[in-house]
Amino acid sequence: MKKDIHPKYDLKTKATCACGAVFVVGSTVPEIKIEICSQCHPFYTGNEKIMDTAGRVERFKKRANATTKAKAKK
Repeated sequence: MKKDIHPKYDLKTKATCACGAVFVVGSTVPEIKIEICSQCHPFYTGNEKIMDTAGRVERFKKRANATTKAKAKK
């Protein structure tokens, strides 16, 4: 490896989530700000957090309910 061309890797970088959680990780940047972490992500918490854009969620739920009702009739 060539010397003096690689960024400095710091093992004590502070990653701050929008929910307020703080993690210490390794990175080449001194501070990281993230929008979602394992403490607030719906997959890990079990809470449904939906960002609805132009009614897409309602259309999906409507289609999903229609298919389950069609299967129940069979």
